[in-house]
Amino acid sequence: MPIIRVALDVPVNILFEYLAPDITAQDIGGRVCVPFGRRLVTGIIMEVVTHSSVPSPKIRSAVCVLREIPPIPKELLDLFCFCSTYYHHPLGEVAMNGLPGRLRSIKPFVLDYSIPFQYRLTTEGHAIDISAISARSMVKRRLLAKLRESAVINIGEVKRISRRAPSALKELIMLRWVEEISAELTSTDVPAIEISQAPTLTTDQKNAIHDIGARINEFKTWLLHGITGSGKTEVYLQLISLLLRQGRQTLVLVPEINLTPQLEATFRARFPTVQLVSLHSGLNPNERARGWLQAQQGEAKIILGTRLAVFTPLPKLGLIIVDEEQDISFKQQEGLRYSARDVAIFRAKHVNAPVILGSATPSLESYYNAISGRYLKLSLSSRAVKNAMLPVVRCIDTRAAKTKEGLSVPLIAALEKCLALNQQSLVFINRRGYAPVLLCKSCAWAATCHRCASRLVVHLSEKKLLCHHCGHQERFPFVCPECGDQDIAPFGHGTQRVEAALVQRFPDARIVRIDRDSTRRKGAWQEILKDIQEQRIDILVGTQILAKGHDFPWLSLVGILNSDASLFSTDFRASERLFAQLMQVAGRSGRAGLPGEVLVQTEFPGHPLYDALRQHDYDAFAQTLLMERKMAGFPPFVYQALLHAEAPRIDAAMDFLTRAAAIARITKSVEIFDPVPAQMARLKGQERAHLLIQSTSRKKLQGYLAEWRTKLDTLPAQKVRWLLDVDPLEF
Repeated sequence: MPIIRVALDVPVNILFEYLAPDITAQDIGGRVCVPFGRRLVTGIIMEVVTHSSVPSPKIRSAVCVLREIPPIPKELLDLFCFCSTYYHHPLGEVAMNGLPGRLRSIKPFVLDYSIPFQYRLTTEGHAIDISAISARSMVKRRLLAKLRESAVINIGEVKRISRRAPSALKELIMLRWVEEISAELTSTDVPAIEISQAPTLTTDQKNAIHDIGARINEFKTWLLHGITGSGKTEVYLQLISLLLRQGRQTLVLVPEINLTPQLEATFRARFPTVQLVSLHSGLNPNERARGWLQAQQGEAKIILGTRLAVFTPLPKLGLIIVDEEQDISFKQQEGLRYSARDVAIFRAKHVNAPVILGSATPSLESYYNAISGRYLKLSLSSRAVKNAMLPVVRCIDTRAAKTKEGLSVPLIAALEKCLALNQQSLVFINRRGYAPVLLCKSCAWAATCHRCASRLVVHLSEKKLLCHHCGHQERFPFVCPECGDQDIAPFGHGTQRVEAALVQRFPDARIVRIDRDSTRRKGAWQEILKDIQEQRIDILVGTQILAKGHDFPWLSLVGILNSDASLFSTDFRASERLFAQLMQVAGRSGRAGLPGEVLVQTEFPGHPLYDALRQHDYDAFAQTLLMERKMAGFPPFVYQALLHAEAPRIDAAMDFLTRAAAIARITKSVEIFDPVPAQMARLKGQERAHLLIQSTSRKKLQGYLAEWRTKLDTLPAQKVRWLLDVDPLEF
């Protein structure tokens, strides 16, 4: 009887064997329901064999093979095996992590096709002047704007606009401004590419499209280094149109969900008849499963998603684009700690397709690979919009220009000027909440989280203290818990406090705060984006959500607060991340012909980082960082791995790491350091420590880790959780 070897979602790096009488080689990659202990679980068939080292009476039988969807292709199974080997993580957890939640269930998979129709504007609808519609009919205005933006929408997208949107949709259909069409009509095997919509290209854009297009059928890693506003998205669109003519698929990875609405709207507007799916954690299980299946069956030609989308099955994959490739969000920080950018490169090589890494501020590793010849580098050195210039960056010395509620007089004056000119402004502070600390002025007590080594953040409007690491909440105290003094006060500034100060200073201005708190409701971010585009907002107050990927044509001023905190961090990557963040947020201004200005409030205006920022000189700053990294022996000149351990007590975690170091083989090619507590020593009630391993050879480090990992599995680890993090970004 045939025997199947199955990958299960358990923390053991072996395949489990089961008897399966009706199995064939065509079922490899298929899902199967099997008994595991006292329960039934779903796994993936990795192999079909005829012999086993396990005695026959001990081999249990599979319950059933789930054949309602096609098996996972070999190319994706190979990708799972690569991730398991490279990141030293159990294959079953890797493989099951790559499936949508609906496909991990033991229940037969039945997709809900309850949304059979989609909607689009008619010729009469396109001719309507939205601004002429009564302001009382705001839902109709938003619905028409959404249709104009996305070309085709479904009833789910309609409902996200407003509860009243379905009724408004019926009225628009009766007016013959909108028509109902079958969902099947929105895709075609030979899409019509509307080249007429493409803007005039710059010389740099033409060169980039020509160079990549000439080698579109072979694996190459291209680093597209373009300044903010240089038109990287247009390069992507032109290359995607080339792939569509060949009937091939394109995978576009973005770091955050908040970048998908605007990018998705751009893609749909350019390719209105092409099937596009968006895959991210903001979707419900049915939406994600539907998009995953459309990609697997080759129906979806453009797949836009966050890091987990790198594991989507794509039978006709022809190009992978990793936008904002430097973003730390591409690295998973829990469970399988993979880098979606690095996995994308391996996947592209495996299917002989090109991969494009796009960024205005590439990661130092990618930049080094480009200048050393491993990647091919292309530069976009000018802004794509005619007469659009990079913003002027100025530093406000807060030692001389005192601040009130975090805002200096020069910044206030610049905001007043923008309001007078009916232009938009952005005040950037990368800290949400009202204030980062609650202090007692009498005894110096500070509100701290009992589960994490961090302070509780003041959320004044909700009258609560919140830990941004574990989510712990407490009531806002009105007296000091230590000394009973009523003189306790928020210290420092967050987005809520800056917003309150601006509302008080500019009572007639339309001010909107944009952070994780204000965009938590589904559809909220899309609504805010629409208001920004239609100039219904004067001043934005926001965090890194606003820093990259967005195009705000009426934004002319950016004010940056509290950026000094990262200048002298113990994290050797802190200055690289700060510079990238400031370059990105500065690039939101002056993108459509309006002159842009960036004001940075700092106590260190002469710092080399701010000098490079004023010159918009990424290359000079990157070269300086590379020299420092080489002297210090940091990546990209070495390859690293971290052995993390966490336990209820720090001594248990440190003891485990000490024993782990003791069983490690001593070698000249691999260096192993002493265990130390993590930078955040306590998180979510667990004490944390780690052990650093590094080598100048990736191959030697990988061989060392593979041998060491087998020994680690034999160590007793009562109440200690541990994992290996290869190519770590956080310590």
